[in-house]
Amino acid sequence: MIASIPSPSFNSIDIGPFSLNIYGLCIALGVVAAIWMFGKRLEEREVGTRDDASAIGIVAVLAGVVGARLYHVVTDWERFEDNYEAIPRIWEGGLGIPGGLLFGIPVGLWMSKRKGIGIAVAATCAAPAIPLAQAIGRFGNYFNQELYGGPTDLPWALEIDAEHLEPGYALGTTFHPTFLYESLWSLGLVFVLLWIDRRYRPVDGQLMIMYLIGYGIGRFWIEGLRIDPADEFGGLRTNQWVSLLVVVGGFAVLAFWPDRAESEDEQSEDEVEADPTLFDFESEDDEEDASDTAVGDGDAAAATDVSDDGDEPDDVESDTASAEDDDEDVDADELSS
Repeated sequence: MIASIPSPSFNSIDIGPFSLNIYGLCIALGVVAAIWMFGKRLEEREVGTRDDASAIGIVAVLAGVVGARLYHVVTDWERFEDNYEAIPRIWEGGLGIPGGLLFGIPVGLWMSKRKGIGIAVAATCAAPAIPLAQAIGRFGNYFNQELYGGPTDLPWALEIDAEHLEPGYALGTTFHPTFLYESLWSLGLVFVLLWIDRRYRPVDGQLMIMYLIGYGIGRFWIEGLRIDPADEFGGLRTNQWVSLLVVVGGFAVLAFWPDRAESEDEQSEDEVEADPTLFDFESEDDEEDASDTAVGDGDAAAATDVSDDGDEPDDVESDTASAEDDDEDVDADELSS
């Protein structure tokens, strides 16, 4: 068994004159993995390509980073109210995932629509990719030695050096590795969502709601272990209230989500509105009926003409015979006279 998880002795990699922050590297690796999975799922459903996934992912990630930083600054304003220059220093840590989701997901879906990919389908394809990015990105907190939980003597407890130790705790105290808990929870969520998608094929869009519910549940209990300063209301941290709101809202959305038949009907109606002639079978039948009627009228007219032409010789013969009878009568009268 592991006695404890040692604290990392570095949080950057020096390459010549450049210094690569491992926190940022973990986030970047998570983004690359998420875009790869998103593109793979788009191609499996034949609705997009990996290039589409890259274009969508880059814009969504930028929006997500901005949203995550703003969320962190707003919910931890005490750290920044007298230190404005620290606000853009994201490499030092401080990205609130709820804010990243709030900004990143809508922007990503908007970009998907611009690429001609349905919003619901894009959401389904992206659902397991997002926790994959989180599972990898959370290791950045380990290298920054931040956001750990309360003291514990568990075999997997985390060591923290004196520089990053929260006030009030003695050097040598070990803590819950909440970064590892959330990373494993997110990775498990990836597999659960993939299994649900392949086993039950939920209506497009529902898988994203399931992800939000799953993430909210995990974040609620993990957040309760953390000891970093945070605003509290009613005995719960701000992020716990946000998680509860996401979970309750997610279940409510799923409860009123239209079933598959209704969703397909709505999709068909949208297609008809986009192209009114796409399913215009009635007009085609009307054209065929009109064509058949025209042919029928033409045949009838031809038959009438033939019949009239056939009657003309009979009328001529009748008139000739009548004239001959009149001549014979005249001859007989002359002879008798």
